[in-house]
Amino acid sequence: MENGKVHVIISGLVQGVFFRASTRDMAVTLGLKGWVRNLPDGNVEAVFEGPVEKLKQAVQWCRKGPSGASVIKVEEKWQEYSGKFRGFDIRYGY
Repeated sequence: MENGKVHVIISGLVQGVFFRASTRDMAVTLGLKGWVRNLPDGNVEAVFEGPVEKLKQAVQWCRKGPSGASVIKVEEKWQEYSGKFRGFDIRYGY
């Protein structure tokens, strides 16, 4: 299975609704690596690495998010797989 990397910015009501924790749980369940963090503009940013089919599932999940979220838009940028992540982390700060 081909590996890849996708960088996403999720816009909408996505902070204060457990988006980061839910994203981490989803990524771990799918076997993905990378990170997720809140941005100062109210968006959430994430980077996922792993099998391309699993990455597609993660992006699809981000379009809905956890039950309290109201996602308006997901920007995705596909990139080359780096293999540099050891797990999936929640990052704090910018």
